[in-house]
Amino acid sequence: MRRRKFISLLGGAAAAWPLAARAQQPTMPVIGLLDAGSARNRSHALAAFRSGLASADYVEGRNVSLQVRYSDGEFDRLPELARDLVHHHVALIAAFGNAAALAAKGATLTIPIVFASSADPVAVGLVSSLTSPGWNVTGVSILNQELEGIRLERLVEVVPQATTIGVLINPASLTIDPKLRALQTAAQILDRRLQQFHARSQQDFEAVFATAEQQGLGAMVVVSDTVFSNESADLGRAAADHKVPSMGPYSPFTRAGGLMSYGSDLGEAYRAVGATAARVLRGEKPADISVQESTKVEFVINLKSAQALGLKIPQQLIAIANEIIE
Repeated sequence: MRRRKFISLLGGAAAAWPLAARAQQPTMPVIGLLDAGSARNRSHALAAFRSGLASADYVEGRNVSLQVRYSDGEFDRLPELARDLVHHHVALIAAFGNAAALAAKGATLTIPIVFASSADPVAVGLVSSLTSPGWNVTGVSILNQELEGIRLERLVEVVPQATTIGVLINPASLTIDPKLRALQTAAQILDRRLQQFHARSQQDFEAVFATAEQQGLGAMVVVSDTVFSNESADLGRAAADHKVPSMGPYSPFTRAGGLMSYGSDLGEAYRAVGATAARVLRGEKPADISVQESTKVEFVINLKSAQALGLKIPQQLIAIANEIIE
C-alpha cells in the first residue's frame, strides 16, 4: 500500500509540474496607446508606431499586445481613458499629442509614458529637460513652431495676389501664442495681413472654410495643432471642397485635397515613439532616455488641387518638394 501511495503521489506531482511551470512564465507586456483622434483618421499613426516596435523585434500578438484608446476629438475624455489604461495595469503608455501625454502623466507616476509632442515638451510641463526628462516620462518632440513662418512664405509664393491670409488656429491650444508670434513676424516681412479663424474640433472645419469661401479669402495657412494633426485629412477635404488655397502642416492634408503642406514627417516621429517604447520594455528607465527631436520635414504639393484652383506652382517649389501629387 505504501508503494502504491508513493507512485500515486509521484504521478500527481508530475502532472502538476507543467501547470506550475506555465504559471511562472512571464506574461506578454501590454502597451496602452492613448490618442485624442479617431480610429478612422489615425491608422497611419498606429501603423508607424507598430513599425517602430517591430524594428526592435516587438511584434503585436507575438511578444507584445496593444490596448488602444481614442477620444474621437473629445479632449476632456483623455483623463478618463488614461485612468482606464492604468486600471488595466498596462506596462507602458504611448501618448500621441500634448493633451494625451499630459492626461497620462496625470493618471500615473509609476507606469512609463512615451509621448509624441507637437510642442516644446519642457514648456508644456511634460519633462524637466530634453536630456534628463525626469519622472516616468520621455518621448519625441516634433518640429512645428519653427516652421510656421516658412509655411506662410511658401503659400505667398503660390498665391502672391492674396494680401490677406487666413490663419486657422485652435484657440484652446497650449502653444498657440509663440506660433502666432512667428506668423506675425513672417507676415510683416511679407507685407501681408493675417485674419484669424478658429476651430476647436473636426466639427468646425466645414463652417470655417465655408466662411472663408464666402468672404473670397485669397489663401489660408493652418497652424500646427494636435486637433489638426489628428484630423488632417478632413481639413484637406474641406479646403478642397470650398476652393480655398491652403497650406497645412501635415502631409495627409495635401493627400486629401489641400493645396500644400510643409511640416514634420509624422510617420518618422511615431516610429521613433515605438522604438523608444521598445527600449523601455527592455528595461531602460524613461528618466534616463533623452527626448528625441524629430527633425525630418516633408513638403508636399497637390498639382491636381492647384489646377482646380487655377494656380500655377512656381518651378522652384516643385524642385524642392518631397512629394508631388498629380
